[in-house]
Amino acid sequence: MPQFPVPDDSTGPTGSAEPTALFSPPELNPGAWERAAGRLLAKLLGEFAYEEIIEPVPGTADGQYALTVDTGEALTFRAARGAYGSWRVDPESMEYGNEPFTDPLRFLLLSRRLLGLDGETLGHLVRELTTTLAADARLDHTALTAARLADLGYAELEGHQTGHPWIVLNKGRIGFSTTDAARWSPEARTRAQLPWIAVSTSLATYRGVSALDTPDRLYGLELDAPVRERFDSVLRGRGLDPAAYLYLPVHPWQWDEVLVQLYAPAIAQGAIVPLPTDGDLRLPQQSIRTFLNVGRPDRHTVKLPLSILNTLVWRGLPTERTLAAPAVTAWVHGLRDADPFLRDECAVILLGEVASVTVEHPLYDHLPDVPYQYRELLGAIWREPLLTRLAPGERARTLAALLHTDQQGRSFTAELVVRSGLAPAVWLQRLFSALLPPLLHFLYRYGTVFSPHGENAIVVFDDRDVPVRLAIKDFVDDVNISAQPLPEHDAMPSDVKDVLLKEEPAFLTQFIHSGLFVGVFRFLAPLCQEQLGVPEEEFWSLVRAEILRYQVRFPESKERFETFDLLTPRIERLCLNRNRLHLDGYRDRSVRPHAAVHGTVPNPLASWQPSE
Repeated sequence: MPQFPVPDDSTGPTGSAEPTALFSPPELNPGAWERAAGRLLAKLLGEFAYEEIIEPVPGTADGQYALTVDTGEALTFRAARGAYGSWRVDPESMEYGNEPFTDPLRFLLLSRRLLGLDGETLGHLVRELTTTLAADARLDHTALTAARLADLGYAELEGHQTGHPWIVLNKGRIGFSTTDAARWSPEARTRAQLPWIAVSTSLATYRGVSALDTPDRLYGLELDAPVRERFDSVLRGRGLDPAAYLYLPVHPWQWDEVLVQLYAPAIAQGAIVPLPTDGDLRLPQQSIRTFLNVGRPDRHTVKLPLSILNTLVWRGLPTERTLAAPAVTAWVHGLRDADPFLRDECAVILLGEVASVTVEHPLYDHLPDVPYQYRELLGAIWREPLLTRLAPGERARTLAALLHTDQQGRSFTAELVVRSGLAPAVWLQRLFSALLPPLLHFLYRYGTVFSPHGENAIVVFDDRDVPVRLAIKDFVDDVNISAQPLPEHDAMPSDVKDVLLKEEPAFLTQFIHSGLFVGVFRFLAPLCQEQLGVPEEEFWSLVRAEILRYQVRFPESKERFETFDLLTPRIERLCLNRNRLHLDGYRDRSVRPHAAVHGTVPNPLASWQPSE
């Protein structure tokens, strides 16, 4: 796999820095840049129009639209309308001043008043959009065909994904340099060994599920005996007692850019001690702070904090949630294991966060109203590995992969459908029957929802590439429960109840609507219409039919179907891009931001019809 050049940052024998030759990434050339820019501008127009940040008006021809910018002139384009009021803009159709127009950065400058941007937000926005565009060009430079992607394993496929389909600024990664992105971004596809650190139990706290109730049980699985002895010897060599320390991996970028500075007193006093690597090769996934162990796939996936701003939030690990992660996992696993439908029929895979180490910051964790990024600096979460939970012949791909389209215009989904040998509508029905029943059962029976967006929801396929079941991850960040008391919550442990977010029933369904239907199916449906010949109306009818099939199967839950109504005529429009532009911008906050709500949109599951 081609790698991206990284400047030589070595020093000379005397320790003085030698002159370093500058480099220009090969993907930064006019043709690649313009192609990526046109796609990104089309996405920007479509998603901003969906969130009603802009309001294009119909032109004289069918499917033609115009948007008047600050100069008084119109940007014109063709677009198809779809479910939930969505827009699908044709990148080849955009014109400004009767000339082809493909520059999203210039669009921002032409539309500052139209978009309602202050100078501070616009300045950061230009940076984040430019960085996203550069990452898109980098992905294009090493892009593979859909056929080749379909042959990749789960971990390798992640490095070819293009990021969040809804958020325009999806690879801003504020804090990373070009060299950092070439080393640590998912699209760099670079396997790396992670260093570890030892942290005194005066600062660090361990939590684990019952099978990993002590750190030694975790380390017995994660560290070879010689590695554990080497770690212990480093501490003993400094006169420190290994029994008084916890071990955890650390992201090298986080160590160099954040931890050495902000934990300097603890390092100086020996409360934090750098250690060597454990020798395992790991690969960053789409979430960028999550690493799969590709050298030892039987070992846990590890999630580490990164103090970079990407999509809507700083990518740290919140202290309270890191502490509670194993308890949340134990509770969710308990629901599944005691429920024959989830356990046996759905055979849903719940990739639990089974152990965690949380490291307190002696100052920041005790300062009221400090920006939340300073309370998420150091820790680790160990998640159950996926591959060891697959049956022989099964393979897994994130749901986001189904939205991928290669450089030749062929969709990844179309490739899988052909390989399956099934009719497209039958394949889609199998997809929905794999995904929806376990999610519906958790919602209706237990008043509990995951956030089944494209990265968290993983489709498990059989050896013919037919979808057969669901795997889901990221519990502590993305599990929410009903604020309306339910008897199924009576036995919930207090530490779980305290940390899980609670929503009223009318909004709890939004996590399925916005995470899965709006966040994934809104984009998948037009792809299936274009490449599989399945009309959007049929697509949404198949989704609705799967929901109704579940409800017929469990008539005793009729009251819950009404309480958690997925088929209501309209739903609230959640907005992800509007948050960055108008609500939070780039200012520091003491708590993590949430999606904005702006108006309502028609629900295609009530009765499907395209938007006007």
